[in-house]
Amino acid sequence: MSQLNATIRDPDSVDAAIENRYSVRAFLPTPVPRALIEHVLRVASRAPSGTNAQPWKVYVVQGDRRDELVRQVSAAHDQVRANPGLAASFREEYDYYPRQWVEPYLGRRRQNGWSLYGLLGIAKGDKDRMHAQHHQNYSLFGAPVGLMFTLDRVMGRGSLVDYGMFLQNVMVAARARGLHTCAQGAWNPYARIIMPLIGADPAQEMLVCGMALGWADPEALINTYSTPREPVEAFTRWVE
Repeated sequence: MSQLNATIRDPDSVDAAIENRYSVRAFLPTPVPRALIEHVLRVASRAPSGTNAQPWKVYVVQGDRRDELVRQVSAAHDQVRANPGLAASFREEYDYYPRQWVEPYLGRRRQNGWSLYGLLGIAKGDKDRMHAQHHQNYSLFGAPVGLMFTLDRVMGRGSLVDYGMFLQNVMVAARARGLHTCAQGAWNPYARIIMPLIGADPAQEMLVCGMALGWADPEALINTYSTPREPVEAFTRWVE
């Protein structure tokens, strides 16, 4: 059967994989079989891209190399906290967030942060516990698999649009197979540490983001947190 005429026999399952994808922040150490990771990436590769350029490059980090990545970036993150002047040497290569937040985005960001911290009992102004929670990013939240995504520098900004569709496919395909993920821009400032460790050429490639992949810890309180979404009428305009 051709792609044009193929029937999606269980559309509710497709919807469920999308609607039940969310950022998990505590994983079990249970290994993820290589064949399952390859399956997820193969399905995700059907993401559209301008002129079929398929600009994504994926580095699957496991085992000893994963542990070394965690060790080095965690140490750098602690060093920056101890000496904020070091932050200038750890900068993102592209602006993921706006330089100045405005509404409604500022309100949503604040709601997300304080809802998450409130669930964990982290009070406003408790910088030590905030740092400790943010630091969990650099352990991949305990996930046994880290995915690092890079883009060739020769590509244009439009490739980041293509990349977003690929990343969503990775997360949805993983969820459909019982896995969970957390996409992480938090790795981006530490690209100069990460790129050599994963075997990427920083002269040719730019780090787009990282992602934790694994089996969610069902006992972790933090995994009960899921972000709200705006209703369709709030972001849609019908033009007729």
